[in-house]
Amino acid sequence: MSTNKIDFTKIRSDFPLLNIKINNKSLIYLDNAATTQKPKVVLERIFNYYEQENANIHRGVHYLSQISTLAYENVRLKVKDFLNAKHNHEIIFTRGTTESINLVACSFSEKFLIKGDEVLITQMEHHSNIVPWQMVCERKKAVLKYIPFDEKGNLLLAELDTLLNDKVKILALTHLSNALGTLNPIKEIINRAHQKKIPVLIDGAQAVAHLKIDVQELDCDFYCFSGHKMYAPMGVGVLYGKEKWLNAMPPYQGGGEMIKTVSLKDGTTYNDLPFKFEAGTPNVADTMGLETALNYIENIGIEKIAAWENELLAYATTKLKTISGLKIMGEADQKASVLSFIVENVHPYDIGTLLDKMGIAVRTGHHCAQPIMDQLGISGTVRASFAFYNTKEEIDVLYEGIVRALEMLR
Repeated sequence: MSTNKIDFTKIRSDFPLLNIKINNKSLIYLDNAATTQKPKVVLERIFNYYEQENANIHRGVHYLSQISTLAYENVRLKVKDFLNAKHNHEIIFTRGTTESINLVACSFSEKFLIKGDEVLITQMEHHSNIVPWQMVCERKKAVLKYIPFDEKGNLLLAELDTLLNDKVKILALTHLSNALGTLNPIKEIINRAHQKKIPVLIDGAQAVAHLKIDVQELDCDFYCFSGHKMYAPMGVGVLYGKEKWLNAMPPYQGGGEMIKTVSLKDGTTYNDLPFKFEAGTPNVADTMGLETALNYIENIGIEKIAAWENELLAYATTKLKTISGLKIMGEADQKASVLSFIVENVHPYDIGTLLDKMGIAVRTGHHCAQPIMDQLGISGTVRASFAFYNTKEEIDVLYEGIVRALEMLR
């Protein structure tokens, strides 16, 4: 038992799916970077909403609409406190990180990007933080540039002085790489960008479940994350944005809720924050599930979660390095939660398929980060990613499974 005093037996019993069997083997779920499992309290919250509270929010005077509206807006307050944002209206609900980034890319570029301007990202971004910027740069005839990384997975920050020039209108980067596990020094990067008055968007999809996030302390201009990577349902996410930027940006979508007035003769006036960016009927039930997941995380303690997951990562790294021919891809100075590897002359898909036969769920492929794979000169990796409900015993089984798989494949 770790000195962090996390009750693993209790925690694992909270997650029904961890008790199933795959191919008559007890499931070992190590694909948490793709999505996390959901505790019973989250599942029950969704069911209870539809059974006892279901109504469209913000639009009705009847009882159900009023209690649903209040509950929904209380989630916004919860997320505001969870991120330590300054204002409730700086929290925008979206479908996930991808939509949050697309919202900023489209709305920010519409207002602030012109021909010849530059957008700066990094070479280790998820496709969700590459493709939206490629699209707006193509539309606006702007230039997309990137910060490279070295063979260990560290960003080459020495190049920032050159890259952060007067043409750069926004910098967008990941907090924690989903493919390498690199934990980027975003506070330093934000400070350097702000010295040039360049706003910064942080893709926090991987980081938010593993680290304490304080957007005021970081001083980031935008922070994005998805609920499903932090024990909440799929289909709900968050965009945090500083008030000044959100007020300056035009709406992302048109429709109900994001308006004050609509006239066929005089046009439309837009609603105040946050509703200006929340067109249409929202995903109320899953947003309620997000609040429950945040409470669940806080009840355990994010510091305890981080400490245990770091212990798991160190244990797995040491263990897997003893396997002949196995190479870990991504050994940055600061890492968290993700362990990607390749094995000489063995395809990652073959390893992943055999591990699945043993009840071990890992991810194989390029992990929606093809530029990383191109830089490393590989087609993909096997990725094991950890959550607080994982154990060292599961890592032992992973190790034994890889050894057994390689005996069959070599």
